[in-house]
Amino acid sequence: MPDTSLAAPPAALRLAIDCAALRGNWQALDRLSGVARAGAAVKADAYGVGAAVAVPELLAAGCRDFFVAHPGEAGEIAALVDPACVSVLHGPLRDEDAAWLRTLGVKPVINSLAQARRWIAAGGGRCDLMVDTGINRLGLPVAELGDEAVRALKIDVLLSHLASAEEASPLNALQLARWQEACAQVPHARASLANSAGIALGPDYHGALTRPGLALYGGIPCESLAGAIRPVVQPQAAIMQVRTIAAGDSVGYNATFTARHAMRVGTIALGYADGYLRCWSGTGVMEGGGRQMPVLGRVSMDMTVIDLTAAPELGEGDWVTAQYHLPDAAVASGLSQYELLTLLGRRFGR
Repeated sequence: MPDTSLAAPPAALRLAIDCAALRGNWQALDRLSGVARAGAAVKADAYGVGAAVAVPELLAAGCRDFFVAHPGEAGEIAALVDPACVSVLHGPLRDEDAAWLRTLGVKPVINSLAQARRWIAAGGGRCDLMVDTGINRLGLPVAELGDEAVRALKIDVLLSHLASAEEASPLNALQLARWQEACAQVPHARASLANSAGIALGPDYHGALTRPGLALYGGIPCESLAGAIRPVVQPQAAIMQVRTIAAGDSVGYNATFTARHAMRVGTIALGYADGYLRCWSGTGVMEGGGRQMPVLGRVSMDMTVIDLTAAPELGEGDWVTAQYHLPDAAVASGLSQYELLTLLGRRFGR
């Protein structure tokens, strides 16, 4: 029998995380929130950065309100912070969800009258309430806020979510008016509307608590935040094999790249299963030793081939870094900055 007590060696993949930039981004967004306090969206494993890394850093920076999507995510985050600081955006879908959330001590975000009644039947307690002001996703319509089930809730944060905060859209003002109407109707301790881009819309949108997500992790949802936000993550992969190919040799699936001359190429431990998708085939660039190395041919599930001709000092076991400045990478790949972050796979060491 194998010795299962031995730890497996790490994958030849790592996500370099600038923790100082992460803390600084939260502090910048907190300052831009004015009299409001900034929280943090840490759902989807802190947008792919890794909640186990990100949450303690955000806590050290001063964050005291954390938002996740699923109850299972709440269990992970509640082990790192005071559970009473954690809100579960999807709310209690089933009776067992409500019971589990109460036992854990986290707050459900109530999204419907059915969820309100389910929470009350489970024993109730502090919760948040989502009001749908125009995104038509989750949340109670303003017309249902007078229901007795809503009146029975002990609401900490009354929140809504902006649909087009990064744009100069008339929907922003309409959602603001509906959110303000909801705030006037429903007793609550704090109110929250602005996400990362919403912070830049000004103090009318802030309430007592803002909920940045993307910008915490280096994303820039609107140009007005560009000077305040620093990059946080850099995907890195090790070179597994180096070879020299001749003129006329092809690289990768379907031979989409053919060498015009002899080339030195390297295969790195990075592919679409890790979130480095096929859209980078023939367009992606790696960096190492102060040089840029283009991606050759198609990105595979676990491997990508790069041109090492200009980097003769790099060899097997050396690390290269993907160009992954989020706004630039979004333009180059056609993916959103959100996708670029959350697609980063679990095989990355963090």
